[in-house]
Amino acid sequence: MNKHSYPILEFDPESPPVIEPCAHIQSIGAPERCVLCFFGDVIDRLAADHGAREIGALRSEMGRHPVYELNLDGRKLALLQPGITAPFAAALLEGTICLGSRKFVACGSAGVLDPKIEFGRIVVPTAAVRDEGTSYHYLAPAREVEPSPEALAAVEHTLNEEGIDYLKGKTWTTDAFYRETRDKITVRRDEGCVTVEMEAAAFFAVARYRDVPFAQLLYAADDVSGMEWDRRDWASRKDVREKLFWLAAKACLRL
Repeated sequence: MNKHSYPILEFDPESPPVIEPCAHIQSIGAPERCVLCFFGDVIDRLAADHGAREIGALRSEMGRHPVYELNLDGRKLALLQPGITAPFAAALLEGTICLGSRKFVACGSAGVLDPKIEFGRIVVPTAAVRDEGTSYHYLAPAREVEPSPEALAAVEHTLNEEGIDYLKGKTWTTDAFYRETRDKITVRRDEGCVTVEMEAAAFFAVARYRDVPFAQLLYAADDVSGMEWDRRDWASRKDVREKLFWLAAKACLRL
């Protein structure tokens, strides 16, 4: 197939970008280690109850995106809510790198492709199927992209040390959750995907491009494996969400 048949395949590894993020986003000396936490409610509690303080912010047309610093037993950790969808999350990851952070673990939720995966089960993505657009601007076209081995090892070591039962497997990163069709779900499940979400492939691609370690923790939330969507009250279990953050924080501090 001629790569020029489809714009998404026209990867350009040579030309410099018109907008280089760190030329416009100045370092604030943010902590080297950073957790990208999708759970706004958890971040609010960390600020209210655990002393997380704002040290800066990234900006978009949506407004300010605060960056926090959390002190954990004398060690500093940056903290950011990275938005949703691959392009936005990738842009905030780029910005956070410019602010000074260099080692990352993300924590979020995902839909499951197998009803046997119980709600709240921790999932560690070993690869992401690139069914989104952002990663194709950072890496040459390929079906999958993996997290950093160093960061993946830190996540697994933490979970094993804490005695946490978890599931390893591929995740399917999509741009369009309203277009998760039965046929696509079957194809993804057959190739080894256990979850579906919207950011992992972009995270892994940006991290590889910028040469920073990055891994992700997910918890099994809604179920898209059946004939009808089962939301399983996915956002109601605040205990699961906060537990996942603390595991991500411990893993990140290992890096």
